Amino acid sequence: MMNGIINIYKEKGFTSFDVVAKLRGILKTRKIGHTGTLDPDAEGVLPVCIGKATKICELLTDKTKEYEAVMLLGRTTDTQDVTGETLTQQCKGSGKSGSLVCR
Repeated sequence: MMNGIINIYKEKGFTSFDVVAKLRGILKTRKIGHTGTLDPDAEGVLPVCIGKATKICELLTDKTKEYEAVMLLGRTTDTQDVTGETLTQQCKGSGKSGSLVCR
């Protein structure tokens, strides 16, 4: 049985559970856990604990994490994220780069 931690780059569209399920099939083991859920729209590193390393998953989740985000201001959706239906949008004109200016 394999034991250890693998850092997986999770792409958009996959859930953390999808990553764990895929690894269970590839590594032929059930004893796998991740150290924190990433939103399906998020992409980034997802540390995955395998075998005996699953015992330290809790220790890793207590650590400070850092996130980078791109924000769209001035838009309200029914899901409070970019995937939802737009309820209101407060943008006028265009900025110097040709993008919308939202206030």
